[in-house]
Amino acid sequence: EGGGAAIENVEQLVLELTNPTTRENALLELSKKRETFPDLAPYLWHSFGTISALLQEIVSIYPMLNPPSLTAQASNRVCNALALLQCVASHYETRGLFLKAHVPLFLYPFLNTMSRTRPFEYLRLTSLGVIGALVKVDDTEVINFLLSTEIIPLCLRTMEMGSELSKTVATFIVQKMLLDEVGLNYVCATAARFFAVSAVLGSMVQLLTEQPSVRLLKHIIRCYLRLSDNPRARDALKHCLPEQLRDLQFTSCLKEDLATKRWLAQLLVNVGSGTNAQQGAAQHMQMPQQNTL
Repeated sequence: EGGGAAIENVEQLVLELTNPTTRENALLELSKKRETFPDLAPYLWHSFGTISALLQEIVSIYPMLNPPSLTAQASNRVCNALALLQCVASHYETRGLFLKAHVPLFLYPFLNTMSRTRPFEYLRLTSLGVIGALVKVDDTEVINFLLSTEIIPLCLRTMEMGSELSKTVATFIVQKMLLDEVGLNYVCATAARFFAVSAVLGSMVQLLTEQPSVRLLKHIIRCYLRLSDNPRARDALKHCLPEQLRDLQFTSCLKEDLATKRWLAQLLVNVGSGTNAQQGAAQHMQMPQQNTL
C-alpha cells in the first residue's frame, strides 16, 4: 500500500512539472526522490510534456549566461531540472532516446561559461554530471554522439578553469572517451587535437604542484596512459610528458592508490626516454608489492 502511495505521489509530482506555478516545488521534490524511485526516468520521459518542461527550465536561463547574471536561486532551480535529466541519461530504457533527441546539446552553453561564481560553478558541475552519466556505460554510440557534437573542447575549457570537482568530472569524461577506441583515434587523428588535450593535461599537472588532488591526478594519469597506447601519441609524449610525473616526491601522494601507481609505472615504461624514467618506473613497480601487507 505504501508503495502504491509513493508511486501516486511521484505521478502527481511529474504532472505538476507541466504547470509553471507548481513546477519549482515539483523539481525540488522529484530531485530528492531520484535514489528511492529507480524507475523515475521512464515516468519522466514517457509522460506528456515533461521533458519539454525540463528543457524550458534550461532555455529560460540562457539570457543569464552572458552577461553573467545567474543568481543562486535560478542556479538551484535549473540544477534540479538537470538532476532529473541525469536520471534519464543514466537509465538503460531512456538513455538511447535521450541521445536520439540530442538533449545533451541543450547543456553545452552551460559548459561554455567562464564565470567562476558559485551559481555558475554549480551549473557547470551539474551539467557535467549529466554527460558523466552517459559515458559511464561504455557505449560507443554515446562516444560517437559526444565526439560529433564537439564535447572535448568544452571539457578542456572546464579542465582549465573549473573548480577541483568540475575539473575531476570533466577529466573523467575525457578519460572515458579516450578508453573507447573511437575516442582515442579521434584525439590522435591530428596533431592539433592531440596537443590541445596534452597541453591542458600538462597545465593541470603544473597546478597540482601548488594544490595537490589525488582524485584529479588519478584521472590525468589514466588519460596519459591511454594516449600512450597510440604509437604517434606515445612518441610525442616522450617529449611533452610533464617532468613532475617522473618525480617520486610529486607522486608520493599516490602511496595508498595501488591501481594509479601501476598506471603511472606503465606510463613511464611506455614513454621511457632514458634511464631516469626507467628507474622511476621500476621503483613505482616495486612499491605496490611492498605495500600489499
